[in-house]
Amino acid sequence: MAGAAPRWATYADLEAVPDHLVAEIVDGVLETHPRPRPRHGAAAVELASELTPPFRRGRGGPGGWIFVIEPELHLRPHVIVPDLAGWRRERLPAEPETTYIETPPDWVCEILSPSTARLDRGPKRRIYAEAGVSHLWLLDPTDGVLEDFALTGGRWLLLGTVERGEAVALPPFDAVSFPFDDLFPFDSPPFDDPAAPPPAET
Repeated sequence: MAGAAPRWATYADLEAVPDHLVAEIVDGVLETHPRPRPRHGAAAVELASELTPPFRRGRGGPGGWIFVIEPELHLRPHVIVPDLAGWRRERLPAEPETTYIETPPDWVCEILSPSTARLDRGPKRRIYAEAGVSHLWLLDPTDGVLEDFALTGGRWLLLGTVERGEAVALPPFDAVSFPFDDLFPFDSPPFDDPAAPPPAET
């Protein structure tokens, strides 16, 4: 006798997950992992702050993008939460009325951690391709490497890799570059701003 078909996780299962965990439904399985470490979260904030002026507001760059940190994406039948996602403004002209977004992003960045690398490099990368996401960045803050993939013929093609000490100028945001090391504020000296006053003597 054939065994019963595996039960597909539901949105109710996702809503029941405690708030201190990130929850997703990937290939019918409820996946949970801890909230990101400070280095992980800081890299996401710094990346968003680098991209927003030139690519969202058009200050020194082309503009025309919308960025969201940790959006809940409903890419049928999956529920995915990337670290950072971007849409060309014409594809997301108005704020969705729901707490989730059904329009696939044009660009996604996943920041790898020990608890998420398996999903980010495996099933989620496949799901993004199936949804037609054009560009995928994989940022490894531990090894200090950023990989840029473009969707070509339904497959991911590695366009370039950036390492510590180099500048980031990768599609689709190659019009304006920025130092890769700026994504790691905890690695910077606490008083690296020449305009900042020196620490008070005790």
